[in-house]
Amino acid sequence: MRFGIAVCAVVAAGALGATGIATGCGGQTASGPGPGDSAALQLVTSGLSSPDFVTTPAGDTTRLFVVEQTGAIRVVRHDSLLPTPFLDLTGHIGFGGERGLLSMAFHPSYASNGRFYVYYTNPAGDIRIVRYTVSANPNVADSTTGDTILSAFHETYDNHNGGLVLFGPDGKLYIGMGDGGSGGDPQNRAQNRDSLLGKLLRIDVDAGDPYAIPPDNPYAGGGGRGEIWAIGLRNPWRYAFDPTSGLLYIADVGQDTQEEVDVAPAAQPGVNYGWRIMEGTSCYNPNPCDQTGLTLPVVAYTHADGCAVIGGFVYRGALSPALAGQYFYADLCNAWVRSFGYANGKVTGVTNWNLTTSLGSVLSFGQDASGEQYVLTGGGSVYRLATP
Repeated sequence: MRFGIAVCAVVAAGALGATGIATGCGGQTASGPGPGDSAALQLVTSGLSSPDFVTTPAGDTTRLFVVEQTGAIRVVRHDSLLPTPFLDLTGHIGFGGERGLLSMAFHPSYASNGRFYVYYTNPAGDIRIVRYTVSANPNVADSTTGDTILSAFHETYDNHNGGLVLFGPDGKLYIGMGDGGSGGDPQNRAQNRDSLLGKLLRIDVDAGDPYAIPPDNPYAGGGGRGEIWAIGLRNPWRYAFDPTSGLLYIADVGQDTQEEVDVAPAAQPGVNYGWRIMEGTSCYNPNPCDQTGLTLPVVAYTHADGCAVIGGFVYRGALSPALAGQYFYADLCNAWVRSFGYANGKVTGVTNWNLTTSLGSVLSFGQDASGEQYVLTGGGSVYRLATP
């Protein structure tokens, strides 16, 4: 039984899969992938150890910060990898399978306060969100400043750790939590409002100690954990905000049959994305099920077409204007990259990109301060996405 983001056999590196399922809001069918357009992948750096995220501080156009799942954060300056890690957490994390150092986020005011946040699993398997501060050397963090601001018990199973910490356009810190692992969410945590697991969390790190609950969170006044922003997620490995459209995109890993991408207004609290009631567009537990109040995916594909969805970002860069507004995503096993547009509640089309480089397994995407997008591979490489 397939649980979530995990190592699997890679199928014909660079090959494009079958169409699968593509659905628009309200069950409308979107145009499926055609022959595909070409996308260039410019090699930025290689030789990394399981790179799983790329980000930069706001306004920093000279550096990339690459997170390695094995425990280090590396700095790439002007496309050259610096020899000294920005931060090395190998002694603090538990690495293996879906565990490890999973992402980082720079505070919107990083230029003045030097604060950033990391998401990792500790040696016991528990999830930790830890705040650090940069040192006097802008390319090296102060490793003594680590302060755990949020933790979640996750020792029972080693999969479905979620993995992304990200500041939203509202300045709040969002945290994507997996459902706790195993298959089928046996404790039904994703629908349990008293559990942090299987949720998208939203906290205010600029108020309270170590954070405050934003008063407009759906359960800030009771009925569930105040940190919760959305429920019903299985393993939201990667999600993205698009400030231009005001939308939140979540790529949620499926169970046995379907992978999905969800889209909802970023400012809408209390969205229920359906898991474990639904898997993709189908009832899961119970079956048949009541879909009232659930937000269904706008795009889904079957496991004839891959094994685990890897979410990217909506392209807002300047290098490839033709890509503007396209949300990119990939699959861990089948090594394809796709994108779609979304407007007026409908998917405007799915493009299956013909890549100029064979990727092998795609582990993650990243985005820099200029809105350019990056693809990270299991072979240890970081590529910049562009059109020829």
